[in-house]
Amino acid sequence: MTNFALHLDYSMKKIAVIGLGYVGLPLAAEFGKKRPTIGFDINQRRIDELSNGFDRTLEVDSNELKETKHLSYTSEVNDLAEAQIYIVTVPTPINEYKQPDLTPLKMASATVGKTLKKGDIVIYESTVYPGCTEDDCVPILEKESGLKFNQDFFCGYSPERINPGDKEHRLPTIKKVTSGSTPEIAEEVDQLYKEIITAGTHKAATIKVAEAAKVIENSQRDLNIAFVNELALIFDKMGIDTADVLEAAGTKWNFLPFKPGLVGGHCIGVDPYYLTHKAEALGYHPQVILAGRRINDNMGAHVASSVVKLMAQKGSVIKGSKALVLGITFKENCPDIRNSKVIDVIKELTSYGIDVEVYDPQADKEEVKHEYGVDLIDKPSSGYNAIVLAVSHKEFKDFNLSNHLSSNGVTYDIKGFFERGLVNKRL
Repeated sequence: MTNFALHLDYSMKKIAVIGLGYVGLPLAAEFGKKRPTIGFDINQRRIDELSNGFDRTLEVDSNELKETKHLSYTSEVNDLAEAQIYIVTVPTPINEYKQPDLTPLKMASATVGKTLKKGDIVIYESTVYPGCTEDDCVPILEKESGLKFNQDFFCGYSPERINPGDKEHRLPTIKKVTSGSTPEIAEEVDQLYKEIITAGTHKAATIKVAEAAKVIENSQRDLNIAFVNELALIFDKMGIDTADVLEAAGTKWNFLPFKPGLVGGHCIGVDPYYLTHKAEALGYHPQVILAGRRINDNMGAHVASSVVKLMAQKGSVIKGSKALVLGITFKENCPDIRNSKVIDVIKELTSYGIDVEVYDPQADKEEVKHEYGVDLIDKPSSGYNAIVLAVSHKEFKDFNLSNHLSSNGVTYDIKGFFERGLVNKRL
């Protein structure tokens, strides 16, 4: 078996995708159309649902799942021994102290290590800081397998670029960065992804380069949003509509069209902390990146404060008043609630003594309750002293604000979703 794995024809190798979330499932589905693929997840409920053709993340529809003729699902570690290529796509969150939490990544590495064989390749897609694959993951693979890195087994890194809820920019149409632990493995990894990526690939010089490229993609976006968020804070004090300013400035050909808002999700609000963590470990204390993070992390409190001021100006007694928040997912038309900053708005409003109800037709009630301790309502009532549009789901397009407001109720539109004349204030 060992010799067979070493000399196994590339096109015959079986793939195992570790983690079947927003990143892993689309990847497993695409490979499952081309070659034998194992989809592995520790959540048996997830395995059962996918086996029945249902994806609760809505990233892969039932018809597409049926096309994955070579894809099987399992939660049994022993089943992974059939694979020669492992692709790890587990989450890499931060903890309460905004430090990288590598627990899922290390657990996945230990799982893979238990079935790792000579000649196998382990590819990581999870967002990490430069050096993590070789410094943190490889030692676990070596320990669990008893094999030697770059002698018995090899590694690659190809950062995920999945955009949850985006039906236009799908996995095959987004250019993929690839890398490997040796030049030969880098080429094999690159050719592997070319099977499913129609947009093409970019083979990075090293694994560390590929890791760094991923983490700065979202850090750059985070900083751009932080800039317009700071503008929104300044223009709010000046009594200027930020959207009007951005519209005017946007008439210049090279002006970047970023908008203010809450910055959450599994990437943009998390990845900069991976980069700054590594920088600080090396003795460099980032200033620009962390300044952007501070601005973005405080936007929820700013929104809530603005809502309370509007309510007070309209004569509402704040304590005991009732507010409705529309949306709790981290982005529009997507059920993903990971690291949603809407919860910051909810908590801040609640701290003023306001009774906050949350309505989101896209989010899973059980997940929201488990993650944030919030009970989603089935449908909005009436007589709200404030309504906050937090997420611009398509279901809210025809939402009649006036039907649900009290006589002195106020509206705040974080996303600039409703027509200007329908709301009291926009971010």
